[in-house]
Order: sequence, then structure tokens, then C-alpha cells
Amino acid sequence: MTAHTDTPDSVTTVYKVTGMSCGHCEGAVSGEISQIPGVSSVKAVASTGEVTVVSAAPLDDEAVRAAVDEAGFELAGKSG
Repeated sequence: MTAHTDTPDSVTTVYKVTGMSCGHCEGAVSGEISQIPGVSSVKAVASTGEVTVVSAAPLDDEAVRAAVDEAGFELAGKSG
């Protein structure tokens, strides 16, 4: 399944998450963020600390922070 990030009805946001070090970390963060309503795709990369989220509309930063906290990591902010 391929996520298309260039469609006009979706928003792509890259977040910085601190503390991820392995594939398990990526899965934990992705799993929590993917439960936020409107999220269609999540890709976490431990080596860069970047989590790319595709959603139907801009997400509430506090909802993303709570999801990252639930996974056991810390949201450092948005990239870019």
C-alpha cells in the first residue's frame, strides 16, 4: 500500500520525536499516532527521530504529544 502525500485532501506533517532507537520504538510511536482520528499514514524513522504523519486535516499538537507520550517517548516539535 502506498501513501500518496500529494493529494489536496490530506496534510503531511513531520514531527521530531526524541528517544527512538530501534524498529520497536518506531512501531510503538506509529501505533499510538495512527489511533488519532483522521490519520491515514504514519512513518517513524528512529535514526533521524522523524515521524511523518499524513492526515485528513492538520492535527492537534497536544493529541500528537499525548500519543507520543503514551508510546514512552517525547515530542520535540515539528520539522521544518
